[in-house]
Amino acid sequence: MKILFFNDFKLGILKGDQVVDVSAVVADIPHLGPHDLINGLIERFDAYRPKIEEAVRKGTGVPVSSVRIRPPLPKPGNIDCMAVNYMEDGTRTAPAPINAFQKAPGAIIGHGDTMVLPDVAASVFEGEAEIALVIGKRATNVAAKDAMNYVFGYVNFIDGSARGLGPEGNVFFQMKSRDTFAPIGPYIVTADEIPNPQKLQIRLWNNGKLMQDFNTDDMAHNIPRCIEWVSSIHTLEPGDIVATGTNHRGLNAFIDGDKIELECEGLGRLAFNIRDDLKRTWGRQTRLEHADAKLPGAHTPQLSGKYKK
Repeated sequence: MKILFFNDFKLGILKGDQVVDVSAVVADIPHLGPHDLINGLIERFDAYRPKIEEAVRKGTGVPVSSVRIRPPLPKPGNIDCMAVNYMEDGTRTAPAPINAFQKAPGAIIGHGDTMVLPDVAASVFEGEAEIALVIGKRATNVAAKDAMNYVFGYVNFIDGSARGLGPEGNVFFQMKSRDTFAPIGPYIVTADEIPNPQKLQIRLWNNGKLMQDFNTDDMAHNIPRCIEWVSSIHTLEPGDIVATGTNHRGLNAFIDGDKIELECEGLGRLAFNIRDDLKRTWGRQTRLEHADAKLPGAHTPQLSGKYKK
């Protein structure tokens, strides 16, 4: 099942190229806003699924192209992001120690929305293509062997980053948790539709050019291990997000006017825009292209605009 919010946060189910409004079916779930509604539905999904499926079977949809798609998880309680969690096509000799960081819920935006690059002295702005897990039930100290039982579904996820901010050591919060730096969507795909999340191709296009293209089978710490580790640190709740990391070799600068598209296999295509009121520019090389050219630094330097060195 593909679950989404649309227009004024009506709850919908994708049926082919149509979206069917099922808001009436879930109206009795206690909620103050769409974030409570989707979290409540996830927690009670076994009870509501038959009613939703019946409503979709009987309902008349509208073309999904005619509606405004909203973030399917408008305000997750937790957004946990795995750090350095790929083997980078065999270029890493060993997995990095398992690690993660959190992004603020206010970083969430959805399909068709805009990531806004702030007025800070970042060396580059990037967005990491990732598959994210949507947690289905409360998870505390979950063993890896049981971890997949806690996955409700999957969603496309971008981990926006403002690189190179100082002072050294004061990094992840100011780099990762800025407003608009976590595009997700266009919908949640329930776990039953993705038989093997550890064998999915992930692709990211910038203005139509393929920049990231890698498979989830290259993860250093697989999905069950990620859930095991994160849930050993804090309790995960229904509707929480665990983003599983990226292959950094295809990372590229996000620049004003860019249209970014992300497609994790089976999860639809998330598209969003980039706005930078300062109109700063960077080269268009990926990190891999930059390294192959034996140029200094980890990424292409800023070419013009405020903060150019």
